[in-house]
Amino acid sequence: MDALKTIAAGSVKESVPEFGIGDTIRIAVKIREGEKERTQMFEGTVIAKKGSGVAETFTVRRVAYGVGVERVFPLHSPNVQDIKVVRYGKVRRSKLYYLRDRVGKAAKVKEQIRK
Repeated sequence: MDALKTIAAGSVKESVPEFGIGDTIRIAVKIREGEKERTQMFEGTVIAKKGSGVAETFTVRRVAYGVGVERVFPLHSPNVQDIKVVRYGKVRRSKLYYLRDRVGKAAKVKEQIRK
């Protein structure tokens, strides 16, 4: 088990910003299209975080053209170039799956004022 931990420790990113459930974040993701490589931005609300260490993932949800889109990102993936926190959310749960059933303003998360 220790050998696995030492191998995994090499792939853990050092500069990961602190963000939590309910926060709105903007992720820069590397997309490969044939030979070309480009960066695509994905902005949405973090509705879940799971795992630990190198296997940690987070789920981000946004509504695009009236359709809910959710993506699961590995936190330490080399394809995730950058994560920026746009605003901090005020929530009392660790999983926000109930947002899937809500529409419009009811699907918003209140903003937390940080000093």
